[in-house]
Parts: sequence; structure tokens; C-alpha cells
Amino acid sequence: MSGEVSEALSRLAERLSGPDARATGAQRLSGGASMETWAFAIEGPGGSEDLILRRRTAPFDPETARSIPLSTEAALIRATGAQGAPVPPVRHLCDDADGLGEAYVMGRIGGETLGRKIVSDPRFDAVRPRLARQCGEVLAKIHATPPPPGLDLKVSDARVELDRYEEVYRATGAERPILELAFQHLRRHLPEPLEPVLLHGDFRNGNIMFDPEAGVAAVLDWELAHVGDPAEDMGWICTNSWRFGRPDRPVGGFGDYADLLAGYEAAGGRPVPLSRVRFWQAFGSLRWGVMCLTMYLSWQSGVEKSVERPMIGRRVSETEADLVVLMEQGL
Repeated sequence: MSGEVSEALSRLAERLSGPDARATGAQRLSGGASMETWAFAIEGPGGSEDLILRRRTAPFDPETARSIPLSTEAALIRATGAQGAPVPPVRHLCDDADGLGEAYVMGRIGGETLGRKIVSDPRFDAVRPRLARQCGEVLAKIHATPPPPGLDLKVSDARVELDRYEEVYRATGAERPILELAFQHLRRHLPEPLEPVLLHGDFRNGNIMFDPEAGVAAVLDWELAHVGDPAEDMGWICTNSWRFGRPDRPVGGFGDYADLLAGYEAAGGRPVPLSRVRFWQAFGSLRWGVMCLTMYLSWQSGVEKSVERPMIGRRVSETEADLVVLMEQGL
């Protein structure tokens, strides 16, 4: 398969940069059951261009998919970039002539995405105090972006999301007292619906590229984008699982709530009460707990063989501890 991709990238290089261009250094960075990410460069008459290819390797099923089509991803990246959000430039949306299937190409952005390094590496000491405010500013720009016409984006609110994850939980047959209590508690504290906005859907430390000098360099991984409550994105980056060992810094392990909210308002976002963010933070712990549980059960049943599944699955106990604290604090 790698040979086929390399050959297709060589043809793509000529298409994008002329007959004398060639693709070099093709390297698969990551990939799951249905998605691959490749780094490569195009060497042409105008110089070298570092690029990233995202491609789907299994047919997209809109009935069962949690993610969005890659063409929708590319359209949202372009739209939010036009609104001022830091995103990689989309270079090319692939078609049948490229021989890469469902895919697009974007510019490669320099920086760091490993959450543990962002919260502890001395290279980020100077910029770390500014990151939470920058994240608020970025979210305001994303949320202010009108979704391009013709995109089939899912619309949800707190009740819809809680129903969805409780259905997943019930289907497992598991009986976890803390998760049971959390579902009941969150249903008693459902926030009133707000006018829905475009959401990134997975905005957290780990899906953001950070530069040691400039801070936020690019928002990545848009496959869970949808329309919903603006506090959902805020609560997800505040979920303890994405603080990487720094529970004292609620925003991504590097900042405080006040800076996140101040940056959001300063960039034009509507004021969001901290209580609403903390509801979605608690939901984030519950959501991740259910996801961890399903990963473990998929390994236990033999459906998945990867040791990664039980390693992630054991973290359900961490989310339960988070939920106990949050419920004791009244969210």
C-alpha cells in the first residue's frame, strides 16, 4: 500500500507543481482502521513545499460514521481559516484522477502536539501563560464561522449528547455506579439550549499545534466537527484527561478558566458562564469514560487485538474519580 501511495503522490506532485516536480520523503505518520496521515514534500522549480496528506482507507458510511467526510473537513478548515482561525492551508482536495481515494492535502505546520510536552517542556515556559487566552480567541473565531452551504453537519445539544452516550453505555451491559450516578446528575443539571454554532468537536491539548514562541499555531483533527453548544468545545479542553498530569491548570494543563473565557469574549464570542463550561467539562469526563469502557470491552471480546485498547480502557477509573470530584463540587 505504501508503494501505491508514493506513486500516487508522485503523480500529484506533477499535477500541483508542474511536470518537473516530484514527491519526496513520503512517510506514514499515523493511521487507524479507516484513516491515514502521510507527510511528504513536493520538490519543484519553485522550491520545496512540505505537505500533509489525509486519506480514508475504508468506504465512508454516513449512517454509522461518527466523523465527517474529508471533503467537509477541508471545507471547514478553509472556512474557519478565512475567519482568522489558525489552521493548516488546504492545498488540494483529491479527486478520482489522483488515485488516492477520499483525501485532501494541506500545508505542514511546524510545532508540537504532544500534550505532555506542552504542559512540562521548558521550551514552552515563556508562552504557556498565554495559551489559555489564545485558545479562547481561537474558539471565538471557529464559533463565529458560518458553515459553508451544502454541508451535512450534525446538530446537537446537551440532551442529545447525553442521550447518545447513555445509549452507548447501556449497550455495553456494564454496571458502573459512578457512571450511572453521573448520567443522573448531569440530567438534573442540563443547561438551557443556546443558539448553536460551528464546533470543532475535539478541541483539546493533543489536537492543537503549539509553537514555543508564538503559542497556538494550528488547530488540527476536524473529523468530529458539528453544530452545537459553544461551551462544549470549552468544556472538552478543560476535561482532566487532557491536562496531562497538571490538574491544577484546568485549561489543557496549561491555563485557567478565566483566561479562556476572557480570550473568548475579547475575540467577539458571547459571554459564557463558567458553570456552563463546567457542565460540559463533567460531560467530557463521562464521555471519555464511556469511550474508554467500550475500548476495553472491544479487546475483552476479542474484536480488537491491539494492546492499545486495554491500555486506554483502564483509564475509565480515572474519569470516575474526576466525576466524583466534580459532582461533590456541584459542577
